[in-house]
Amino acid sequence: MLKVWGRRSSFNVQKVMWLIGELDLAHEHINAGGSFGGLDALEFLAMNPHGRVPVIDDGGTIVWESHAILRYLAARHGAERFWSEDPAVRARVDGWMDWSQTALQPDFLNGVFWGFFRTPEDQRNWPAIRAALARCVQHFTKLERLLEQRSFLLGAELSLADITAGTSLYRYFELEIERSALPAVERWYRTLQERAAFRTHVMIPFGELRGRLAY
Repeated sequence: MLKVWGRRSSFNVQKVMWLIGELDLAHEHINAGGSFGGLDALEFLAMNPHGRVPVIDDGGTIVWESHAILRYLAARHGAERFWSEDPAVRARVDGWMDWSQTALQPDFLNGVFWGFFRTPEDQRNWPAIRAALARCVQHFTKLERLLEQRSFLLGAELSLADITAGTSLYRYFELEIERSALPAVERWYRTLQERAAFRTHVMIPFGELRGRLAY
């Protein structure tokens, strides 16, 4: 059986669990990281020498790093639904996955979520938070233009592009921050909320993380 190590409140674990839910894969979830610890255990480091979650073991195949796991699961279990045999189609998905990881996620998760929510109030760097939030608006505005004419980022069906970018939406819309009106992105978010896997694995209360720089 597929085994997954990580804590449910981990952003990167949520991406992986969302895809597992979409694929309806039987799995065992093993709590690790944060208050669960275990990341410095020799057995865990033998799987991932970086000591970070998520990690999966799929019948003896060990994979770490969330986007590597997503690509593996899509190729192994997703067939044409999440993994095309056409390199041109995969390249479109890959572009948005890489953009999510190198642009949107650093600005939102590190700049806004960490800077605002996970940093104690008296330690917040407001100029840096506002600058990151402004960059997030720019990022979401790019998605707004795409979504004005389609249901999901790359067309009529959910793809790995939606999973990697869309995992940010629950936290973005739940935070007590100022947000620009982005009707197409908001419609996309409502569409994702209709999916059981998104509700189960992404819409997880994150209050335990407030003001916690170390977890």
